[in-house]
Amino acid sequence: MSSMAFPDADAILDRYRLPDDLRDKVHVGLSQLVASLREEPLNATGVAKANAAIDDDLARLQAILDDRARHPEIAEVEIRQPLFILGLPRCGTSLLHALIGSDPQVRTPLQWEIAYPSPPPDARVTEPDPRIDGFEARLREQFAGAYDDLKKAHPFGAMIPQECGSFMSTSFQSSNPCMGYRLPRFYEWFMGIDATFRYEVHKMWLQHLGWRSGRKHWVLKIQEHMYKMPALLSVYPDAVFVQSHRDPTTVIPSVSQLIRSLREPSYDGQDLQALGREMAHLWHDGSVCSMRYRAEHPDAPVIDIRYRDLVADPVQTIGGIYRHFGWEFTPQSAEGILGWLRENPSGKHGEHRYSLDDFGLTETYVRDVYADYTETYREYL
Repeated sequence: MSSMAFPDADAILDRYRLPDDLRDKVHVGLSQLVASLREEPLNATGVAKANAAIDDDLARLQAILDDRARHPEIAEVEIRQPLFILGLPRCGTSLLHALIGSDPQVRTPLQWEIAYPSPPPDARVTEPDPRIDGFEARLREQFAGAYDDLKKAHPFGAMIPQECGSFMSTSFQSSNPCMGYRLPRFYEWFMGIDATFRYEVHKMWLQHLGWRSGRKHWVLKIQEHMYKMPALLSVYPDAVFVQSHRDPTTVIPSVSQLIRSLREPSYDGQDLQALGREMAHLWHDGSVCSMRYRAEHPDAPVIDIRYRDLVADPVQTIGGIYRHFGWEFTPQSAEGILGWLRENPSGKHGEHRYSLDDFGLTETYVRDVYADYTETYREYL
């Protein structure tokens, strides 16, 4: 890949007005990302998508900084006892996020808010925000022919809760780019950092979105929190966690199919066996990090749940999570969950098909990789 396809980090950052200290922190990760992208055999679409994503991340970071300068009170917003959903991908974390987010007490980041953060959303305004219009068209343009397949595998839409990766990526300390591209250099660098800066940026986003929200609890979700729990807790010392569990032999082919679809427009061809092995080990890395942290901190505020329990009885499962952390589970909480389930039946966008064979994997291979995870959480699988 020609270096001309991706400008140097300094040239990219010169387009923006980040304060020097913030620019220096962003520069480190951005340099690693650019170097890794230059090593990838991306097609023209992939190069354009990657450059656009970098600019989008920096533009959104600049936007919330500008709003913060105009409204200094945003920096005073308190974030109390945020709940972070952990777990392997495809084990009900998105479902859990959406169901808890249907509770009128709860605040989750919505996809349109993360895409268009400025000005901050305002719950006092009763009319629909005009930024919601056109968000679906933006997604269709972004993912092209892969969009319908993606909706079978993962929830997309303006009013759907968004994963934290979409705003942690503005710190350039997130593994989120590794979903759209195979980036071994960047991933290796990511594994070695403490990621405190990304949680400082994460908190800026929550303060920004929560400034005029008026809701009681924040609920956040993305699997990569498992990699960096010490950094997360250094910024959110009163954070609490729920971790969902599912058999890895089901999880890995499912997430491999999702990543295959995400990467499809950016490559002229993909090595599906390499993709399957990459996904098996990438998510195991996160499990190892979280298992190590939890072993060293047996009193960590984490509740474990079974995926199958969440699917079988979501009201009872979520009520148990609330009670565990001293949150009030109201009749409106239950009504929100049941209403969401009525409006979003399983398979609404079609069936998500996948198999281990598609990615050259076997049950034996996956079970060997996840033997430590399976032994640790056997009662939840």
